[in-house]
Amino acid sequence: MSNRVPVGIVAIGAALSLWFTGVLELEQVLAGFGDPTVLFIASLFVVSEGLDATGVTAWAGQQLIDRAGEGRTRLVVLMMLLVAGLTALISVNGAVAALLPVVVVMAVRLGRSPSQLLMPLVFGAHAGSLLALTGTPVHVLVSDAAASAGERAFGYFEFALAGIPMLVGSIAIVVLFGERLLPDRTARNIPADLSQHARTLIEQYRLEDGAFHLRLRENSPLVGMPATSVNLFDYPEVNLVGMQTKQAGVLEGMRSLGEGDLLLVRGSSEAIAGLADDLVLGIRTEEPVDVTDTLVSQRSGLAEVVIPPRSELIGQAVFRGMVTESGDLVVLSVKRGGEEIDMEEITLTQGDTLLLQGTWEALDERLADPEVLVVDSPELVRRQAVPLGAGAKHALVVLGGMVLALATGVVPPAVAGLVAACAMVLLRVVTVEGAYRGINWTTVVLVAGMTPLSVAMTQTGAAELISDQLIALVGPLGPYALLAGLFVLTATFGQLISNMATALIVIPIALAAAGDLGLSVRPVLMSVTIAAAGAYLTPVATPVNMMVMGPAGYKFGDYWKLGLPLLGLSFVIAVFLVPLIWPF
Repeated sequence: MSNRVPVGIVAIGAALSLWFTGVLELEQVLAGFGDPTVLFIASLFVVSEGLDATGVTAWAGQQLIDRAGEGRTRLVVLMMLLVAGLTALISVNGAVAALLPVVVVMAVRLGRSPSQLLMPLVFGAHAGSLLALTGTPVHVLVSDAAASAGERAFGYFEFALAGIPMLVGSIAIVVLFGERLLPDRTARNIPADLSQHARTLIEQYRLEDGAFHLRLRENSPLVGMPATSVNLFDYPEVNLVGMQTKQAGVLEGMRSLGEGDLLLVRGSSEAIAGLADDLVLGIRTEEPVDVTDTLVSQRSGLAEVVIPPRSELIGQAVFRGMVTESGDLVVLSVKRGGEEIDMEEITLTQGDTLLLQGTWEALDERLADPEVLVVDSPELVRRQAVPLGAGAKHALVVLGGMVLALATGVVPPAVAGLVAACAMVLLRVVTVEGAYRGINWTTVVLVAGMTPLSVAMTQTGAAELISDQLIALVGPLGPYALLAGLFVLTATFGQLISNMATALIVIPIALAAAGDLGLSVRPVLMSVTIAAAGAYLTPVATPVNMMVMGPAGYKFGDYWKLGLPLLGLSFVIAVFLVPLIWPF
């Protein structure tokens, strides 16, 4: 609760303390790091990384912008539905992290304060986490707990029976009262909007100045030549910027040029005319030249780099259209002091800025060189600027396969998640390094470290002791009072520590209480699940609550104003609706 010690250290310390005090054996203390639940949670982060890296989440965000319009009600409803759907598939953290920049940019474009949208985004994710097994690791924990108690585990979409009313009610509360309960405050830390990054670079470097589309005619010597073999070295006054198919699709790799395909070139009118005559090309003049789709595509993009002090590139000669030594990047332009250098050959010096084009893979690999400073990471640009980029179809197929496996129960959840994570790597949707980076290790360590505490509470009788006190307090009042007591206990913990840590502590108590009263564990565990998702009142309740605090300019006391009505809705669903769906 103090936030003075990292949560990972707290979790590991809690586990080790159980060994030092002799409560558990060493194998039991470390068993959490090999627990199937922990492995399933880690695999979900890899799947989430694959969806984000391929632009699936960027595409979803763009669809939101296109369909929302300017009306607040429509905007809030669509935004909360979108984040809820994403959360159900890839987790709260992944969905909010993917949509945060999109929502901030959308707010700025529509002239709205991000503080009016970001808290509804987070609260919509919390409600959406109740729609499916993959929505939150807590679902995996309670499903396993139900199975361990000898009852049927919860199905993949079974959580939605309570989640749909929660989501609908949350949207209604935000639409009706959100504008009055949320602050209208200027954001302090707004994430960079890179969705129009390519257009910005094209305008700043004036790449459309002197740009022409040349169409290949039937008897052009370029017809039949592989795209990678085309060069204009014999025409030093003309720069080849890119190639397109006659349907305006980007033409790359070993595909051969055909009649009607287009070359995008820059140069003077006289030089272009001479090139067109020599190579039997038609100059396309019927419409303005738009180079954006040629320079930025699913396979290739742009990057801006600066020459730092003491770089080995200082003193080297470059020219526009030059292919770098690696053979996979092209120098499109060079600036010095903010002005483009218009010379046939330029000797690089400290502070020069180069605009490079190449495949996204080449940009990622080559620009890791310490001899250059990258202005904007190509990886971040690609995720925002290329919706449904390379690998998006594979990512969606893998996601669909994992959801199908989880929904049918054909294999255990850990197996489905690990197969999906491995498929993401084998299909080159993400690299091995990207998969490791995508895993939120704090979450993994937290669950692995807190699992032994949950075991110890059951094994030592601590859960039974707390359960006895809870039953003594509310037991005579009936099972509904037990649900209410568990809800208050869980929700209170959940405002101060993570919902996973809360669930790991409360689940053994709930199981013991249900056993003492002779109740089915399923309604009790579902009530705990809903309470654990009600992390609405403080910014420290979940990582995503903290994630939006800076961009929206929220203060600690802003959360409870809108969060309290939502927590009240959670209480009604957990205590009164759940028993109607899962009888005692």
